[in-house]
Amino acid sequence: MSEPQTTTAGHRHSLPAVFLRGMAMGAADIVPGVSGGTIAFITGIYFRLLEAVSAAPLAVMRQLFRGDVAGFWRAIDGAFLISLMAGILASVVSLASAISWLLDTQPVLLWSFFFGLIVASVWHVGQQVQRPAALLLVPFSAGVLFAWWITTLPASELTPSGLAFFGAGALAICAMILPGISGSFLLLIIGMYSPVLAAIKNVEPGYLGLFLLGCLAGLLSVARLITLAFRHFHDIVLALLTGFMVGALNKVWPWQETLSWRTNSAGQEVPVSQTPVSPEAWSALYGQDPQILAAVALAVVGLALVLVIEFAGKMGNHTVGRSVAPK
Repeated sequence: MSEPQTTTAGHRHSLPAVFLRGMAMGAADIVPGVSGGTIAFITGIYFRLLEAVSAAPLAVMRQLFRGDVAGFWRAIDGAFLISLMAGILASVVSLASAISWLLDTQPVLLWSFFFGLIVASVWHVGQQVQRPAALLLVPFSAGVLFAWWITTLPASELTPSGLAFFGAGALAICAMILPGISGSFLLLIIGMYSPVLAAIKNVEPGYLGLFLLGCLAGLLSVARLITLAFRHFHDIVLALLTGFMVGALNKVWPWQETLSWRTNSAGQEVPVSQTPVSPEAWSALYGQDPQILAAVALAVVGLALVLVIEFAGKMGNHTVGRSVAPK
């Protein structure tokens, strides 16, 4: 077994590299079924992000309230967080319309691409387990079943009020920070995905501000808990997260049969419940070309992209091995 890699805030990535990682995270977070936390994990910044966010509440009390702004900035790894958040926001703002258009016009090819991304991410996260053991099949199986159950829940719709945007932000960020759990998919389930996407595209500062406040509240409350879980139950957590990603493959399968529909607040017909079917069955149901060869090609591209990101992350960290939680 190779020596473990320590991915902590002690290692400094260049700010442009952090910005690009943020853009990759933002692109992933837009799409239901794909986790930005997975991108953070495979690019080597996941634990640094957890450390920076976990340090924030104590830094506010110890440094900021005492007027030590420079000390506060250092404690929360401010340059790293700002660069990462800037990349995420730039990606979300620039890609929101494009992703929405592709979901409407090329769903099979887009979901094939993301299917490949998640398959490669399953391999990557799973290989980070330091001490493989048969008992890890228990949290792995629990993760698979839980994620599969989540993906079978029918979508609902909340009234897009200020409170709904705040709560949606808190829920989404808690999921987004976990590899394998898609915050945007949880938004889809509670009916806030379309309102949030519309608020981004239409630049609605009130709703977006409440959503971001919800994200901040959720992030500060969950980051420390995740850090402690990784520190004390590293392999169990990774097995659980790997299971989450395997279970989520049900949602991103490119060929889905829509079992029921609903009319959203904009008067549009949107799916409520879907189930994966074979390409041939999908073609027979909808009379469309299943685009199998193109879908396979896009899945391979998605898989290769994760491998490239992983390689770039290792090169950026100047080390090879397995990751462990920060001390």
